Amino acid sequence: MGKHENKEKGRSGERLAEQYLRKNGYRILARNFATDTGEIDLVATDDEYLVFVEVKMRSSADFGLPSDAVDYSKQRRLAMTASQYIKKFMLYGAPARFDVIEVRGDTGEINHIANAFESYLRY
Repeated sequence: MGKHENKEKGRSGERLAEQYLRKNGYRILARNFATDTGEIDLVATDDEYLVFVEVKMRSSADFGLPSDAVDYSKQRRLAMTASQYIKKFMLYGAPARFDVIEVRGDTGEINHIANAFESYLRY
């Protein structure tokens, strides 16, 4: 699968994740927030937390769970990018968390992992 197909598959997963979040009462604040340190797929709020969401889509579980791709290095980049989002919109002190949404392309199944990893944001 080429780079273009992978990107389109990723966007499709992000749309499904966004629909899921909206259906479950989240308000979407940003899509694909990007800085020089990385990109956050979705930024949302559930009226309690500022939620930074990484969406991972896989065609099947043959090569592991989608969330397995959110390793320590990816977590660090997400935290640095989230810090820049907080600075840009002056959301200092807002309680924040990092979620991962797994989308299975073969079944359409969505697995929402709330507070998927801990991060000590610095801003």
